[in-house]
Amino acid sequence: MPGKAAGAAGGEGDTVAAPAAAGSGEDPRGPLLDDLMPWSVRPLRTGRAWVTAPDAASLRARWDRLVRASGEERERLFAPTRARTQQSAVAALPGRSGATGRFARESGPCPEPVRVLHGPYDEQWLLPDHRLIDVARPELWRVADDHQLFLVEHGRVPHDPGPALSVTTLLPDGYSPAGRPGRVRPLYRRPGGLEPNLAPGLLPVLRARYGDAVTAESVLAWILAAARPSPAGCVVPLPADAARWAEGVELGRELLRLQLRGARGAERPRLPGGQRPYVRAAVPPVPASLSYEPEERVLVLGTGRVAPVPAGAWEFRVSGVRVLDLWFDRRAAVCGAPGADAAGLEAVRPRAWPQEWTSELLDLVTLLALLAGLRPRQEELAGALAAGPGTGEDELRAAGVLPVGEAARRPASVLDHQEEGPDGQFALL
Repeated sequence: MPGKAAGAAGGEGDTVAAPAAAGSGEDPRGPLLDDLMPWSVRPLRTGRAWVTAPDAASLRARWDRLVRASGEERERLFAPTRARTQQSAVAALPGRSGATGRFARESGPCPEPVRVLHGPYDEQWLLPDHRLIDVARPELWRVADDHQLFLVEHGRVPHDPGPALSVTTLLPDGYSPAGRPGRVRPLYRRPGGLEPNLAPGLLPVLRARYGDAVTAESVLAWILAAARPSPAGCVVPLPADAARWAEGVELGRELLRLQLRGARGAERPRLPGGQRPYVRAAVPPVPASLSYEPEERVLVLGTGRVAPVPAGAWEFRVSGVRVLDLWFDRRAAVCGAPGADAAGLEAVRPRAWPQEWTSELLDLVTLLALLAGLRPRQEELAGALAAGPGTGEDELRAAGVLPVGEAARRPASVLDHQEEGPDGQFALL
């Protein structure tokens, strides 16, 4: 994919502002993430909102309604775009066994929805059918496996103290609360955890400075702990001494462990016993609003009450947007009987708040509270990096790491098998 242009920070055509003063939290001192992890992918673009949902049951019901419809109703429900119509000929998504015949002829069962990350910390569901997705980014699907980790940039908002990045094992759609496209950076360029997505020559330079224990995953951990937003894109200061590196990697590994949410054998995030949130009053079938009572540390969903909820979880923001508000609004908008103006497959939705959403809310509160608890350590690290000497672009250029070649900014050729193309033909890639 194209590299550094307006890249990690915003959309195409964004103007790069002058560097901020040191210590502002937007200090461009240090190499750009776009150089350290040069291959990045733009967000998915579904083209039709009904192919994603906070619950899998709605997606199955939408599919069933669509394939039972015919003629003009089916065309209306499908919601064609310039990129996808019912007659579009497309290949199967890599790693998926979905049909490749024209969707106009589709009458089979719903493909099993897959879990995806819809923006920071919001796990939702997607119908994994290439015929329904305008821009699916097959290069991401190709490298999504049990070894992969995806680093997601959130989009920059000036003076925002929230995290610039998050990490996930799920396929991320790259959505940014800032309203600008983020970037998705796989840790590995090939399936099986092969060929780290790092600038060629970077690992040997870091090992010479910080020790032989430096791996691709420890570099990712450092980036999670140390990356700072700037007008030029995410900046990753590199310290001068191995002790500071080890401190940052330890912090980054804890950030990574929390955001894995128990995946791949990791421990599920938990607050200490007296701090764990519980449902104190059941969430109503259609909660109308979300609010917070700081004195009692209670999260209020209509008549439902969840407590204790640490203030850090309630105030946690990404790109200036409160995460819990955004999470709730997405679900409140698709819960209950559809209004008179509802049309199309988006009107197929839960009639009442599913119990699984309440469980997900408790998990999200826990995650945000723990992440908020680590913010002082991140700020302390940022202050130390701003005050002390470090490795910048000049040192990496002298070592031959920069500039990064264009080949490192493009996806690797990963095919060791044939992929199914349109109408069952083998794809020629």
